Amino acid sequence: MKSLRSLVFLGVLLLPLLLTALVTAGDKKPKFSCSESNPQSICSAATTCGSASAPCKVDIKRSGSTYATATAEMPGAKSNQPFCVKVGTSVTFYSTSKNTGFVLDFGPNSPFDTEGAIMGGADRPITVIAKHVGCYRYSVGACTAGTIYGMCGNGSTEIVVSAAN
Repeated sequence: MKSLRSLVFLGVLLLPLLLTALVTAGDKKPKFSCSESNPQSICSAATTCGSASAPCKVDIKRSGSTYATATAEMPGAKSNQPFCVKVGTSVTFYSTSKNTGFVLDFGPNSPFDTEGAIMGGADRPITVIAKHVGCYRYSVGACTAGTIYGMCGNGSTEIVVSAAN
């Protein structure tokens, strides 16, 4: 009986440590990040959206009840995956989700010549031109009209603007 109590006591002590280890192991950072020493080094043909002749298109959606995503139109692109554009590239933010509006907030530093947040929606795509080289983290908010619970979702991602060649 005493050994059973000791085993239960040990389990109670170890369970929080085990749970913390599992949560930490599952917490993966994005492959590309503005916190890297040279974020522009991640820019390649596979990670660059758009070109001088074709705009980069980014689909903004509300995903689930609490998340919002930004997905660049590139082969193999994933939601909220950082992507690159070159200076001078037009970037069109839009939503394929019906009745969805969005807000993109770059904070005080934006790669585009826009004041404040970028706001658009399913019926109002917004096109801006990348002007400033650098790595920018931005928040994404998307709201769907007509829903009761979890009407809006939010998320964050990054865009890297590289110099034109």
